[in-house]
Amino acid sequence: MKYIVLLLTIVVAVSCQNATDLRPSTGNWRATLDLGNGNTLPFLVDYHADNTLTIYNAEEEIEVNEVTIKGDSIIIQMPVYEGVLKGTFTSNTIIGDFIKPSLNRTVSFKMIREKATRFKITQPHTSLVSGNWETVFSPESKEDTYIAKGIFEQLGNKVTGTFRTTTGDYRYLEGVVEGDSLKLSTFDGAHAFLFKAAIKDSIIKGIFYSGNHWEEPFTAKRNEGYELPSADSLTYLKEGYDTLTFSFPDTDGTMVALTDERFKNKVVVVQVMGTWCPNCLDETKFYTDYYHKNKSDDLEFVSLAFEYAPNKEKAFKSINRLKQKIDVPYPILLAQYGSSDKKEAQEKLPMLNQVLSYPTTLFIDKKAKVRKIHTGFNGPATGKEYTEFVAQFDRFVKQLQAEPISEEK
Repeated sequence: MKYIVLLLTIVVAVSCQNATDLRPSTGNWRATLDLGNGNTLPFLVDYHADNTLTIYNAEEEIEVNEVTIKGDSIIIQMPVYEGVLKGTFTSNTIIGDFIKPSLNRTVSFKMIREKATRFKITQPHTSLVSGNWETVFSPESKEDTYIAKGIFEQLGNKVTGTFRTTTGDYRYLEGVVEGDSLKLSTFDGAHAFLFKAAIKDSIIKGIFYSGNHWEEPFTAKRNEGYELPSADSLTYLKEGYDTLTFSFPDTDGTMVALTDERFKNKVVVVQVMGTWCPNCLDETKFYTDYYHKNKSDDLEFVSLAFEYAPNKEKAFKSINRLKQKIDVPYPILLAQYGSSDKKEAQEKLPMLNQVLSYPTTLFIDKKAKVRKIHTGFNGPATGKEYTEFVAQFDRFVKQLQAEPISEEK
């Protein structure tokens, strides 16, 4: 009997130890989101020994360090965004759902431990897409149509690049040309984008899928000289206005207004944004870095957050999460919660003709006058456009700082 008890004790101890040690294997993984109708969105992952992950989209590397394991269940919380991967796992598989709680959206996913390419290639390419493409999304729709600029680089079958629109870019896209077919995807925890198209005679025709909730056609034609309208001309002040007014709470509940003493006689960069928005995150990272490197008594930043979180508490939680994750040193105010609708946002800022994009940036001079409004953001995925934006931003801010304070002030 004594030996039986000892044997059972050892078995239980080993079982508990195995349960505790159970986790996905380290190394290369390939993940796919099921968008329905036979469409799958692939991306590549490295699972590390310390239960963290790296997600890859072309040159982008997303570090994920909030992974919770209980038994054979796993929760992978994406950084900054509320998007979360929840599932069950073995050492070589993870199966579950990608969930965005506030929007009540769910997409099934599967991860398999394998060293693989993003898109599996079965034939060589017969078309080249390197260069610039004049693009129209939803070309047959009066309400949903919009223009874009495709910027791609192809090496063999592999393609990287993005689509720039008047409101921002479509992130780091990575994919392949196989025969005369183009496939591109990206997954960053907020957006899940898939592009599938056919290439013929310098024309690309295809479908853009955003998760499993939206799809639209697009067409593109090669045009190396094509440029989008100036981002500084799309949003402007209505007639009769020359300044911006707002009063919204910060994360401590204190109401903050542009007329506060802290902004007096200073250049103020006002960002209209949302914590759920990847382009806003890229821009916020840039502003945070710029603020730290160019601290000055005559320069302030402030962000106005338009959140789709269903209540004030969850909206502030998202704002605090963003501030903590990237160490934002300036105030982020809660301008709206329960919806990120741009028409509703424009009602909160009635001096603007429209809120066309998250993000939008307003440049306020030392006389508290709006000097420029920049719609959208050319993020790092746009290459030279991002470099040019950074240089233009620095020049214009320094120009405003060099101007004298008015005598009335």
